[in-house]
Amino acid sequence: MKSRSSLTFIFLTIFIDLLGIGIVLPLLPEYVKIVERSTWPWLAENRALIVGALTASYALMQFLFAPVLGALSDRFGRRPVLLLSLMGTGLSYLVFALTENLTFLGVETVIGLLFLARIVAGIMGASISTAQAYIADVTPPNERARGLGMIGAAFGLGFMLGPALGGILSNVSLQAPALFAALLSFANVTFGFFRLPESLPADKRSQAQKRNLNPISRLMAVAGDARVQPFILGSVLFNLAFAGLQSNFPVYSDVRFNFSPQQNAFIFAFIGLIAVIVQGFLIRKLVARFGEARLTIAGLSLMAIGFAATGLATAGWMLFPAIGLVALGSGMVTPSLTSLVSQSVTATEQGSILGGVQSFNSLMMVAGPLLAGLLFDLLGPGAPYIFGAGLLTAALTVLFSALRERFSGRSQPEVATISAESMVNVEQT
Repeated sequence: MKSRSSLTFIFLTIFIDLLGIGIVLPLLPEYVKIVERSTWPWLAENRALIVGALTASYALMQFLFAPVLGALSDRFGRRPVLLLSLMGTGLSYLVFALTENLTFLGVETVIGLLFLARIVAGIMGASISTAQAYIADVTPPNERARGLGMIGAAFGLGFMLGPALGGILSNVSLQAPALFAALLSFANVTFGFFRLPESLPADKRSQAQKRNLNPISRLMAVAGDARVQPFILGSVLFNLAFAGLQSNFPVYSDVRFNFSPQQNAFIFAFIGLIAVIVQGFLIRKLVARFGEARLTIAGLSLMAIGFAATGLATAGWMLFPAIGLVALGSGMVTPSLTSLVSQSVTATEQGSILGGVQSFNSLMMVAGPLLAGLLFDLLGPGAPYIFGAGLLTAALTVLFSALRERFSGRSQPEVATISAESMVNVEQT
């Protein structure tokens, strides 16, 4: 590897991005409580939907701008895109924090600023693909998996520590967590400005092709492929349910059990801790013993039970074992399902197929929070979780049917030997 400081910067960039998400997500309902003062009835009655829309706006910007920032980094180099993205991320957290002092501008203006902050954060957070490209630039092929594994570690640590840190800092003030995330971003920009070299020489840069800037093209590339259609459908149903929970849970626990921001933050840290344990330590042994197919079915079953238990909970303590089942199941499903997709296609198709599946998953990160918020406001607090259990049961049915056919001995294409354990380090938490 060319430069330890360069890889340290990349690690910190991904870590800060996920740390910021982990810090802000459990606190979103507290920021949005300002709608209760609105004279516009619709705002006051749809807090869960607004929280979902804030989460969805971030995910939508990542979906739309990931190919754009990737193409810009191919054209102008990785360094300027990474530094600009990190600066924008810091500014977005700063705006987010300052909304608490701008209530005199009116409820609608404050909500608009919250959306602006999340939109900017989503655009700038789309630089993860650029960070991956930087690692590919500076590492030889035989060390690339190790470099990409560093990104997976940054994801896991960021999402685990972010909620816990946010919970602690929110005892100081509601602004403190977002201000801390902004400070980290600006500190990393300073570090990168002085220590991050450009990884892509000028003679290797390329002009962006318009077709590569269209995120829908990746969806179309895989949607008609019969080999992966059941896995895409299962992944869509799984991510639609899980994204809804991630966005809606702080509102649910607040409304039904009067959880504080600190309690919500530590539940999210609990989810992150289980994900790190399962995907970082247990998945290799589980795959070796049971295989990806059985782990996928078992994980979806655990998640469906956990979702139903969450929606039917009658006391706050019940949420911990219920969410524990969800986190355990998710940690089993995510790498296993990705591995099953990779094993269904030839080695030369890995990048395009997995990229297309990830695009579908990104869209579910937009649709899931909106759907959960709508169900919450229209049908009641438990509705998103009962509906989510139904989605997971449907995913289980689809995948069980597909995997049963797969085990029947039909011929398969020559596939790349990618297993779930090799997927762990490049999956998003």
